[in-house]
Amino acid sequence: MRTAAIVLVGLVAVLHVWFLVLEMFLWKTPFGRKVFGTSADDAAKMATLAANQGLYNGFLATGLIFALVHDGFPAGRPTVSFFLACVVIAGVYGALTVNRKILFIQALPAALALLPVWLA
Repeated sequence: MRTAAIVLVGLVAVLHVWFLVLEMFLWKTPFGRKVFGTSADDAAKMATLAANQGLYNGFLATGLIFALVHDGFPAGRPTVSFFLACVVIAGVYGALTVNRKILFIQALPAALALLPVWLA
């Protein structure tokens, strides 16, 4: 169970590093606009907000990675749980306010990672 927890938490962290890259560096590119369904004009107008959002995703990834590397299991369980809960809450909020897909892309992996974290 410990290995499953580490793998799932690592996956959530990697997803959030990817979100950081998308929102901070690829937002205005054709690929980024396709992912988020924005026009070039809209992407340009929202670039600063997207970069800020990407930075927050980077902080979530950093918190998860720090807890895994520095604290490990079971000592890091509270810290990992806190950051996973933050991801779930952000994903639910995003699903309610932006796009329902966010529930499955962001919130669900974090929620699924919580189970082995607490069983490890």
